[in-house]
Amino acid sequence: MAKITRIKASDSPKKKEEETPTITRKKVVVEDKKSEKLKRKEAKKAEKNIDKKSEKKPFILIRPIVYLFRYIRDSWRELRQVRWPNRKATWKMVLAVIVYTILFVVIISLLDIFFSWLFNLILGKG
Repeated sequence: MAKITRIKASDSPKKKEEETPTITRKKVVVEDKKSEKLKRKEAKKAEKNIDKKSEKKPFILIRPIVYLFRYIRDSWRELRQVRWPNRKATWKMVLAVIVYTILFVVIISLLDIFFSWLFNLILGKG
């Protein structure tokens, strides 16, 4: 078994000016890699067994309905976790989208006009 020594600065609430922080040594024992791998494998097996037991397959004609309700339930749980912006932030974002949309419409229109003029010049129509 490998032994690792961790050095940690003391967290004493003493005055900093008078004393310098003391260094303490704390021993940490790390288990062998083989035992860690065995523990991980056992944990994975236990999770698989729990998942198999908790999810019973519904009758084949009811499955779509069950899956639909599961989807709606999970979606609702996710929506409850969303942090929605306030009114001021929402209007700022809406205004930014409108400004960028107008900016790109102008840029694309100018490029369209330029290339139309260029092609007409090349083809001799203008």
